[in-house]
Amino acid sequence: MAIEASFTATSGDFPLSEIFSKFPAGKVELDRVVPTTKAIIPYFWLQDVQESDINLDRVEHPGINALRVVDTVDDEFFVRIDWDMDYESILTAILETDVSLISAIGKEGRWTFEIRATDQQGVSAFQSYCRDRDFPVELTQLHALSPLQSGQEYDLTGAQREALTLAYACGYYDSPREATQDDVADELGITRQALASRMQRGTRRLIASTLIRPSG
Repeated sequence: MAIEASFTATSGDFPLSEIFSKFPAGKVELDRVVPTTKAIIPYFWLQDVQESDINLDRVEHPGINALRVVDTVDDEFFVRIDWDMDYESILTAILETDVSLISAIGKEGRWTFEIRATDQQGVSAFQSYCRDRDFPVELTQLHALSPLQSGQEYDLTGAQREALTLAYACGYYDSPREATQDDVADELGITRQALASRMQRGTRRLIASTLIRPSG
């Protein structure tokens, strides 16, 4: 029976924890993309950081070879990371055991990881790997695989799902259109630029989840 588990971790040995020493108010969310290369989780979003403060050259950690901002969307930074996989961390625990990463979010030096395993043994193996290497993880939730709610199966955030469904209900996707992005943004009480960002990122995730398949 498939099992899902949530773990929390303090900074510990996870390489991206170094972000918080340079940007204490920042928030990091690993971006799960359909793999088309051998790169391992190559991107993350960096939020709540002023653009004038961005200097990723200051972020140094033995588990990170390089960091590079590749795009800025609605005051969030899309960052490419080149991991040094010789450095053992929670990331290698995920890769070396029979679990899949659902999400990973870090804020104020505290991380929340959600993983999925085909059975209880997979979760136990992940815990044992971390315990044997003194990785500070704490199991906070464990449950059987449950039916996904609308939108979750496509990795949409709540804000993205709200923007896309409201745009659809307002007739933005009709031909001819019955609403503009300004109309939808006004309904949500956000700027048109913020709405465009949510719709673009939400649409990207929908395409990645429904139309794109890993090669091989």
